[in-house]
Amino acid sequence: MTSDHGFTCSCCGERHAELPMNYATAAPYVWDESFADAPDCLLSSDMCVIQAQHYFVKGLIEIPVIGSAEVFSWAVWVSLSRNNFSRAADLWDSPQRQAEEPYFGWLSSELGLYSPSTLDLKTHVHTRQVGRRPFIELEVTDHPLAVEQRTGITVDRVREIAEAILHSAT
Repeated sequence: MTSDHGFTCSCCGERHAELPMNYATAAPYVWDESFADAPDCLLSSDMCVIQAQHYFVKGLIEIPVIGSAEVFSWAVWVSLSRNNFSRAADLWDSPQRQAEEPYFGWLSSELGLYSPSTLDLKTHVHTRQVGRRPFIELEVTDHPLAVEQRTGITVDRVREIAEAILHSAT
């Protein structure tokens, strides 16, 4: 989902047709491509298992955009305990999942635009209706990402994020 307005990038001076309102991390921070063929590892668009010992789900950190009906989001990975992961997996395609209590998890995506690191921030994973990614609620702390989730961000901050990601070293 993107906004219907573009922006002129302060880094390159180019006009970009759309201002992205979401970004995603492809895999948990600890994922290594060597795991791809391992029988005890799995990486799908929603879940990840590493060496049958580490369990992750993908969800959304949603951040309100001040003065707008739009929501900015980071699609991130959160580690869960084996029991909570098993429960989430069992209910993944069930309407009953909406009634689940939030699962405790640790943020397992590094969002390099934030300092200090976003790794291992405490979270609560709220499952939603089938077909929607879980909502990731960050624990109330003074971490900049947690503050943004609680207080919202401006459209200028969304542009700043877009510029940083568009012009990051790859």
